[in-house]
Amino acid sequence: MSGYKRVKRVFDVTASLSGLLVASPIMLLAAVALKLESKGPVFYSSPRVGEGYKTFGMIKFRSMYTNADKQTELMKKLNQYQQNGVIESESKGCPFCEMLNRPCSPMLVNDNETICENSFIMRKDTMKPAAFFKISNDPRVTRVGKFLRLTSIDELPQLFNILKGDMSLIGNRPLPVYEAEKLTTDHAIERFNAPAGLTGLWQVTKRGKETVSEQERVELDRTYAKKFSFKTDVLILLKTIPALFKQENV
Repeated sequence: MSGYKRVKRVFDVTASLSGLLVASPIMLLAAVALKLESKGPVFYSSPRVGEGYKTFGMIKFRSMYTNADKQTELMKKLNQYQQNGVIESESKGCPFCEMLNRPCSPMLVNDNETICENSFIMRKDTMKPAAFFKISNDPRVTRVGKFLRLTSIDELPQLFNILKGDMSLIGNRPLPVYEAEKLTTDHAIERFNAPAGLTGLWQVTKRGKETVSEQERVELDRTYAKKFSFKTDVLILLKTIPALFKQENV
């Protein structure tokens, strides 16, 4: 471990302990709200790929319905249905809403096909495959979960990951395995030379922007991996709080 990495680790432990102490009332309220709204655990552990392709379980407040992982696979099938010309039945309801255990609403007519609005959103947002996978207006997200995401409260449990040493306070965001597997070029894998972080250069630079390309994200991650230092981390930390108040479109 290099000299700065030792300093960075000491700071991470101190900051995560302090953060957990200060944020504990907010985290308690979030846990109660999640339990009152929907069934399932309060926390969600997602397999993520960090520095040096190390895989670990990243902890977040659960913001989706409990079967969201299965729904992710279903979204891919829904996209395939559209390409193959398969039409869903109006009377039976779409498989997505059946999995959510709720009625389809509202019904839309698209290219002479009657489909549920939730299915339409999934099809529209998954048409273009990319390394970074994100859906706007995701119907898998609960109402409480949407608020937790907008305020970034859902990220607070990652302070436990920082305390364990899985992550750093500042670094490149750890990626889901299916996203990391798509970044295989010598150019792209340089982003994995940096610690996995709770906040980072990409978040403070592009949060609130209307569109962010996959290439832009990779370039920002590579930039941090090549140049991260005490000065860089301090600047990112100072920009993080203002960035939280920007609407997230990235």
